[in-house]
Amino acid sequence: MESKMHSGFIAIIGRPNVGKSTFLNQVVGEKIAIMSDKAQTTRNKIQGIYTTADTQIVFIDTPGIHKPHSRLGDFMVQSALSTLNEVDALIFMVNAVEKKGKGDEFIIERLKQVKQPIFLVINKIDQIHPDDLLKIVESYRKELDFKEVYPISALKGNNCDELVSALAEELPEGPQFYPDDQITDHPERFIAGELIREQVLKLTREEVPHSVAVIVERIKREDDEKVLVQATIIVERGSQKGILIGKGGKMLKVIGTRARKEIEHLLGDRVYLELWVKVQDNWRDKKADLQAFGYKQDDY
Repeated sequence: MESKMHSGFIAIIGRPNVGKSTFLNQVVGEKIAIMSDKAQTTRNKIQGIYTTADTQIVFIDTPGIHKPHSRLGDFMVQSALSTLNEVDALIFMVNAVEKKGKGDEFIIERLKQVKQPIFLVINKIDQIHPDDLLKIVESYRKELDFKEVYPISALKGNNCDELVSALAEELPEGPQFYPDDQITDHPERFIAGELIREQVLKLTREEVPHSVAVIVERIKREDDEKVLVQATIIVERGSQKGILIGKGGKMLKVIGTRARKEIEHLLGDRVYLELWVKVQDNWRDKKADLQAFGYKQDDY
């Protein structure tokens, strides 16, 4: 007898920089969410799709919840909170290395209104002594009645398969939403832009990262061997443009070289990447600019 398909949606929620994107990439087996040691790296809800013969889990990686300081920050928090009552289960991910803080308390208060099963996932256990784990678990368990607790290392993959199996058991019978080989609902253009933004985050100083948006203007196959990708990096101030371009264009060249390699892996083709840098004053606080750069009110 053929086994029935179980499918559904799981939200991953947590403070900035706890490893949500790393977990998502680990589970789907490809890089679809950018990773950086800068907080608030993820800005849109990114759907990662995990499919087996009888299960399909659509993961929603929400932007890290934090106190917003701009319209963009407000968009990110609203985007994260809006997923809580629309999914089959939730992962509340915390960082084993950091003590529970106000950001965690903020999330826990909102999770108290959620009826769906909540899994506490303690990430980065490879960076702590095993004896410290019990104290961390107890400090969260007294706040909320979690369905289960899973200590993991998203980077190394420790315990991730077991967590995914437990999540699959929470899913109802349902259709397969996406084809077997699809691992995200985002178009290639979006991911290419994110891969460029990732290199900006990694290579530039603190004053630049949160002021950056990337618009991929064009992805066009030039011939059988090469794909042309043209993109504009948006910043808020002329000084940031100077940092991004660098002396003699050196920084922009390094960003382009590294991003091109990532995009080639994504597309499976040789890529010719053209980058420009443009100044758009205070775009993070202008509704029209936010919408133009892909942060749309309809998304939450």
